[in-house]
Amino acid sequence: MDDLMSEGVTHYSWRESLLIYTRKKTLVLSLLGFSAGLPFLLVFSTLTAWLRDEGVERTAIGFFAWVGLTYSIKVFWAPVVDRLQLPLLHGLLGQRRSWILLGQFGIAAGLALMSVMNPQASLVNIALAALLVAFASSTQDVALDAFRIESAPDEEQGALSASYIFGYRLALLVSGAGALYLADIHSWSVAYLGMTALVGACMLATLWADEPAHRTPEEQRRMDAQMVDQVMGRPMHLDERPVWQRQLLGAVICPLLEFVRRFGPFAFVLLLFIAVFRLSDIAMGVMANPFYLDLGYSKSEIASVAKLFGFFMTIAGSLLCGVLVLRFGLLRPLMLGAVMVASTNLLFALLAGTQGTAAPSLIWLALVISADNLSGGIAGTAFVAYLSSLTHRSYTATQYALFSSLMTLPGKFLSGFSGWVVDSSGYPQFFVIAAALGIPAIVLVGVLMLVERSKD
Repeated sequence: MDDLMSEGVTHYSWRESLLIYTRKKTLVLSLLGFSAGLPFLLVFSTLTAWLRDEGVERTAIGFFAWVGLTYSIKVFWAPVVDRLQLPLLHGLLGQRRSWILLGQFGIAAGLALMSVMNPQASLVNIALAALLVAFASSTQDVALDAFRIESAPDEEQGALSASYIFGYRLALLVSGAGALYLADIHSWSVAYLGMTALVGACMLATLWADEPAHRTPEEQRRMDAQMVDQVMGRPMHLDERPVWQRQLLGAVICPLLEFVRRFGPFAFVLLLFIAVFRLSDIAMGVMANPFYLDLGYSKSEIASVAKLFGFFMTIAGSLLCGVLVLRFGLLRPLMLGAVMVASTNLLFALLAGTQGTAAPSLIWLALVISADNLSGGIAGTAFVAYLSSLTHRSYTATQYALFSSLMTLPGKFLSGFSGWVVDSSGYPQFFVIAAALGIPAIVLVGVLMLVERSKD
């Protein structure tokens, strides 16, 4: 089995490292990262806050989490985004930018539709518009992953990833705290209309970007044929097969075959680990904003503490994780993140015990949010690094789509029942269950650590 994480050998001076962040491609990745992050909360926690603020029942709000399943099944159309050339747009922008721009148009259309709807009168229509946003956003994500990987050599991928993540986190702040501020000052309609305008600005970034160089269709066909021949152990003459077979084998089967061939039977353990690692935080995330509102906090207080302050704590956790990975390797920070994410859900259970008090403490909320976002920053950064180490560069777009889809699918499904659990049992019991969902991830990180030690 290959090493789970490769180390780069190219070294840059401090000056060269800092100047990388002034280059056009890194600035573009920050803007496109913002475009990727903006829609996410608008169909997730920000949307649930809007629905609860309008008096929608918690059980119905919980079912809205299933809109996010779109992000978890994007692997099914990732091969199409990877290879299909869009009429007209491909000739003007190229393969990657054309799909990114198409996704941005879909996001803007869906948000604009949501901004003119009333949840009490058009709940189903809002769900359909949110589904359009989620589908367009996940399609954009697939194209952006390929764009990022093809925009620079391996030694510069760290800088591009850092720029992308910064833009993504900033977008989460805007679509979380920013939208709540706008809704508190004006209305939810104005908030979603403002987010639509920001998507329009992101389109300008796509037009400003340079299309990266990537393999020609002929080069990709040769690579696919070589992969199929290696796996089957004999020449399969892929070029002589019908077009639909070549497309199916090359775009869908080859990335999966490569992953299984590289890791053997242990590949299925890795896939199981990817599926369960984020169960705990995703399951509780959909009920976070309704929980804060039910405790009695205002939308502005939620924006200031849970979103704005939480943003900086998440960044702090990410930076800390980077240091820990350099000092201790990847798996120990991964274990730390898994334990912390599960444990912080127990702090939410304690906070739920204050429900019904006349004046809920902002200090207590800030402490719980600090722990939650710090742990999320550590766990998220370690997990992304781990997924990157599993991806083969020849099939990065489709394999990464598989991993990112799998890591959210079980959590998104279970989170659909979160409102029902709260209504049936209450918030304290809900957060204890969410904490328990983190136990499989902790156990499987332990398995990975044992496997790693056995190789020494």
